[in-house]
Amino acid sequence: MNKNYTNYDYDLKKRAVKLRHEMTRQERRLWYDFLQKYPVKFYKQRPIDGYIVDFYCAKAKIIVELDGSQHFTEDGLEYDEIRSDVLEKLGLEVVRYTNLEIERKFEAVCMDIDRRVKEKILG
Repeated sequence: MNKNYTNYDYDLKKRAVKLRHEMTRQERRLWYDFLQKYPVKFYKQRPIDGYIVDFYCAKAKIIVELDGSQHFTEDGLEYDEIRSDVLEKLGLEVVRYTNLEIERKFEAVCMDIDRRVKEKILG
């Protein structure tokens, strides 16, 4: 398996490309209304160490995940905890927002992402 410094898994690339074309309504909103034009580069549906993360900012080492209802089941919560642990061991910060937060508190989510990125980059 070929990997780079963030354990990019090339075998997941095809699935990631498919997911980029099938983003949820909330993912599309965050991407097109904020992250796509954000001054620090974000990637959407990025493979990292065997997982595909929703959004990734390499410069700030931040992963943004949007959680729908499947994430709040017992299995979903356990999977997310394991996944976050693996990603955090790579030195990445995993930030989670619910789909409901995207729909009802979009400006606050964008402000929070902006604050986190600036803290990571500017110190």
